[in-house]
Amino acid sequence: MTPSRDDAYALLQEYNENESLVKHGLAVESTMKHFARKFGEDEELWGIVGLLHDLDYGKYPEEHCHKSKEILQDKGYSEVIIRAVMSHAYGICTDVEPISLMEKTLYATDELTGLVTACVYVRPSKSILDLTVKSVKKKYKQKSFAAGVDREIVQKGAKMLNMEISELISEVIEGMRKDAKSLNLNGDL
Repeated sequence: MTPSRDDAYALLQEYNENESLVKHGLAVESTMKHFARKFGEDEELWGIVGLLHDLDYGKYPEEHCHKSKEILQDKGYSEVIIRAVMSHAYGICTDVEPISLMEKTLYATDELTGLVTACVYVRPSKSILDLTVKSVKKKYKQKSFAAGVDREIVQKGAKMLNMEISELISEVIEGMRKDAKSLNLNGDL
């Protein structure tokens, strides 16, 4: 089953009371929809995968992805969605390797959306609308900045998509810009 976007969003909110986790899901959804358009894929499906990728993290961080699989199976979600959610944590807490273009994209962009968001928060404008790739790359090189962002995963993801880091960063920024207002990243501009 491919749920409606509203059903997926309600499910995300049910399992995540932390607003930051919900906003992260929304940021990854925006990014995944952007890449789906770029690659000529199913925008709604890719968006739902992005939205739900950390479904279980708020309540079950120690069972990350595995609890999501159980929840999504119980709700009748398709194996395509479940597998994509599992694959985004490949090598961290699952052994589900990203194989499809959707899975590789999720793997490549998840961590990077967090870095881009952190970059926006430290800008004087507090806006993604004037954020540059150069600015993100500068922060990307500072290991102490957004230290929770695993740069090695970003590198592996870029390689999976046959993209340079600069191109991947540019696409993530572009995807998140489309929903800047709903992501609270439009700042003072």
